[in-house]
Amino acid sequence: MSMNQIAPPVAPRSVKARRTVAQSVWRTLKKAPISAWFGMIVIAIYIFVALFVPLIAPYGEAEVVSQQPFELWSWAHWLGTDQLGRDMFTRLLYGARNTLGIALATTLLAFAIGGGLGIIASIFRGWTDQLLSRAVDTLMAIPQLIFALILLSIFGSSVKNLIIIIAVLDSTRVYRLARSVAMNVVVMDYVEAAKLRGERIGWILFREVLPNIMPTMVAEFGLRFCFVFLTISALSFLGLGIQPPTADWGSMVRENATLITYGDITPLMPAGAIALLTVAVNFVVDWFLHKTSGLRDEK
Repeated sequence: MSMNQIAPPVAPRSVKARRTVAQSVWRTLKKAPISAWFGMIVIAIYIFVALFVPLIAPYGEAEVVSQQPFELWSWAHWLGTDQLGRDMFTRLLYGARNTLGIALATTLLAFAIGGGLGIIASIFRGWTDQLLSRAVDTLMAIPQLIFALILLSIFGSSVKNLIIIIAVLDSTRVYRLARSVAMNVVVMDYVEAAKLRGERIGWILFREVLPNIMPTMVAEFGLRFCFVFLTISALSFLGLGIQPPTADWGSMVRENATLITYGDITPLMPAGAIALLTVAVNFVVDWFLHKTSGLRDEK
């Protein structure tokens, strides 16, 4: 019998690497505090609802299911109906997909703009840094919510305009952080060595600077997502955010706010969904910041 027949099969190196990474991630998660686990579970539930809401929701997003507006809670309508007779529970579920999806797209675009320009300013410095920084200072001098209201009134409240306007305004905050942390990296010896080797700007940006500022940027992404999420909800509450009949938690609070005067807590449900997600994301971000800071847990 040959040795090839006796020797056990060897797992490919990529499979071993994936297995090792998965085990490392699981060991890290097992050490996470209860608050971080609570946040991750809540975020996972929100993501699940956002992805599979057409299969979960009992009715259509804009379907009128009752001739009676503001119907009370019942087995047919768990949270009653709104001013048009639409099922509130259904619209609450669809609001997760619409609000979270738009907030995530806006935050990603804000980081692409602000993070990219911040790193470029830290690498080139000089006039590039001065021009970008002064433009950012000008935008930051105007209150973000008021500026967003003005721009949406001019250009319209479509989803595309909403994403672009909020992303551009929020990218100023991302720019300041990215520039600040990248400034501490570009003066390191390994970055200077890469420049002396003749590496291109793209290499220095993606292989030298970005990996070393990633923990800070990831933590900021979570916080920025919360701010963008709250901004979109505030704009929808004011009537210039996500437009009907698209379900949105901010507009749901506005449309059903009169019920509070009659002792009905239905308008508090979308407000509670907003608050719960914000708290959950902050729990996870706090834990991530603690892990990446290098501090040890107190025993």
